[in-house]
Amino acid sequence: MLSDEGRSMQSELEDYANREGFTPERVFAKNAPGSEHAFFSMVEKLRGSDVKNVIVPSLWHFARLPGLQEATRQHIEREIGARLWTVQGVQG
Repeated sequence: MLSDEGRSMQSELEDYANREGFTPERVFAKNAPGSEHAFFSMVEKLRGSDVKNVIVPSLWHFARLPGLQEATRQHIEREIGARLWTVQGVQG
């Protein structure tokens, strides 16, 4: 079950997807603060799939430093073979 913050974030992702002409299919969410489970689950599920676009709230969810954010973006895109879209720009 999603928290209020989780529901708000899911709604924001769905709104962004609709504005950009995408159809949301699946949401991966953290199970606990600091948990990397959602990240690894997302990459594993999408690796080798026909998904071409993935929307995330921000790269800040994956890394705090801008250089690491970009490295994470490139890693995800390379691993799943899809473009990574962010609702919010790079945050420091």
